Amino acid sequence: MVKYLLAGLLWCGMVRQSSAQLPPKREMRAVWIATIENIDWPSRKGLNSQQQQQEFIALLEKHQRNGINTIIFQVRPVSDAFYPSPYEPWSEYLTGRQGQPPIPYYDPLEFMITETHKRGMEFHAWFNPYRAVANIRSSSIAPNHITRLKPQWFVTYGDKRYFDPGIPEARSYVTDVIRDVVRRYDIDAVHFDDYFYPYRIANREFPDGNSYRAYGKGLAIDDWRRFNVDTIIQMLSKAIKAEKPWVKFGISPFGVWRNRDKDPDGSPTRGALANYDDLYADVIKWQRLGWIDYLMPQLYWEFGHRLVPFDVLVNWWAAHAYGRHMYIGHGAYRIGSSAAWRDPGEMPRQIQATRALATIQGSAFYSSKSFDGNHLGIGDSLRHHFYRYPALRPTMPWLDNTAPKAPYFTDAFEKADGLEVRWADDDTTGQTRQYVLYRFEEGQVVNVNDPTKIIGIVPQMPDPVVIDHSYIKGRNYIYIVTALDRMQNESMISDPLRVEMRAGRVHFEFEP
Repeated sequence: MVKYLLAGLLWCGMVRQSSAQLPPKREMRAVWIATIENIDWPSRKGLNSQQQQQEFIALLEKHQRNGINTIIFQVRPVSDAFYPSPYEPWSEYLTGRQGQPPIPYYDPLEFMITETHKRGMEFHAWFNPYRAVANIRSSSIAPNHITRLKPQWFVTYGDKRYFDPGIPEARSYVTDVIRDVVRRYDIDAVHFDDYFYPYRIANREFPDGNSYRAYGKGLAIDDWRRFNVDTIIQMLSKAIKAEKPWVKFGISPFGVWRNRDKDPDGSPTRGALANYDDLYADVIKWQRLGWIDYLMPQLYWEFGHRLVPFDVLVNWWAAHAYGRHMYIGHGAYRIGSSAAWRDPGEMPRQIQATRALATIQGSAFYSSKSFDGNHLGIGDSLRHHFYRYPALRPTMPWLDNTAPKAPYFTDAFEKADGLEVRWADDDTTGQTRQYVLYRFEEGQVVNVNDPTKIIGIVPQMPDPVVIDHSYIKGRNYIYIVTALDRMQNESMISDPLRVEMRAGRVHFEFEP
């Protein structure tokens, strides 16, 4: 109880401190849902389809209450699939046996995308590109798994089996797998985490000597490995945009690119691991050259960490956005795990620090189950403070900067449970995906950059209607509505709808 009281007092202090500032109108607010080893969903192998669906809807509703606007879902943890794939078998994390479809049959990916979009959230399909078998002793491996069909593409390292990134056919295969999902499903982004070449096992070299001798082309082995990863990122970037130019491509790298003792452009940190040197992922190069649309570095450490402090790293990444999006990955799973993470103010301070940097557009939290039980008030902190008001997602003008046409009000009615507001639009192209309804009280400046005035973000529909349940009879209001496309470009504002009391009666005016 003392911890929750402290969290509440800290929250109140933050509200007073920032009361003069508006919350951000545009912000990425994401959560990772991991499927490997059933970390987040489904809760265990072998649930029937209805149970799986009920669990997923419960996750969405929990995160929606907390203000999350983006789901990052792991659709391919180990060269398997949470959807019917022409390339790879069904995941064992669904039914307990790789290759066994869900019973009764349904397409989980199609279901999850539909339910996510229904709630106004984006769906980022999270792929692990190179991990093929999670545990060579215990994993279920189907007869048609790619490790059985093309064993020459794989190496064993520790207790896992990986694609060898140096083999061109393996890179082409992974690209085909991901292209297939982009083509067939209405995903909003392709997302990779930090696993490219695997994390080092002490005193053991990754066993890619054969492919290096065949394809090394005279490069030093580290440079060749980086070339291999660069190559698949370029291949995927082109393949994704060739299929659907609006689908984003994002990477969530390990939190250190390089340490400054290795590179003057690196961060002033002393971590034992780095993307560039150990995972062979030059993520800053990809961001700088525009091969990807966003980076989401995993800054899973606390303020003041002796080797890799959050405060140092968040500023370093903010300085390396290069005009593309930068979001920060927060280690929500660490809450309560150590003295630093038993401080109820640690996560709030991280979100505040992230918001204070102009080149960072939002946050993501690993992982979904970290919000179970509202540990140290994390859910309350989002729901009642940081994400109390809705946020549109940041736009990506290099992909699309054309907004839809503005809608226009058509009618309004007083109801027993509020004010019913109706509008229409002339969009015949299908560009409009959502509407944003704003409400201002008499005397307030009409400022649609103020998210505290948003009373609803609703999906496009033939005859849009919203009931403002917080409407108070006798007060004068001005309503504004705008349209959003799938990239969150917002239209010009509508003509205002004025609701006024005159001689004891309500009058509605649709101003030109």
